[in-house]
Amino acid sequence: MTKIGLLSDTHSFLDKKVFEHFKDCDEIWHAGDIGDIDVADQLENFKKFRAVNGNIDDKTVKAVYPNDLFFEVEGLSVFITHIGGYPGRYTARVKEILQKKKPGLYICGHSHILKVMRDKKLDVLHLNPGAVGHHGFHVMRTLLRFDIEERRPKNLEAIELGKRGKID
Repeated sequence: MTKIGLLSDTHSFLDKKVFEHFKDCDEIWHAGDIGDIDVADQLENFKKFRAVNGNIDDKTVKAVYPNDLFFEVEGLSVFITHIGGYPGRYTARVKEILQKKKPGLYICGHSHILKVMRDKKLDVLHLNPGAVGHHGFHVMRTLLRFDIEERRPKNLEAIELGKRGKID
């Protein structure tokens, strides 16, 4: 079993509560819009870290983190990108990738809206952890935590960090 902490859209702000919520995780995944490379460095120094760049990321972040990530954990194929939509509303690029590569888990950020949806037609679970940072229109800052075991995500938890613009 592998424990995953999933976040997105930090926009250069890393809430210290992330470290507490992810202390028992084996890996941390970031679905883009990292902002300052220091955010990624802190997470990478904390746990095994995988990330994609986002539309606000500069050339420093883009030089280290790709647009798309494809990998396997515990036999589950994973695809992470920043902008991609969700079941029934995928971007054309992501829909083509999902149809060709057929991952079991598809993750994106960008919308700042936490979503967990199964696409029965493409047989893929979609996760968007929402936004952890303060930039954007979202009201609540959110992240996800879950386990992967025997090719399946399990024990999914949505965690609220507090309202955007407010630091507890």
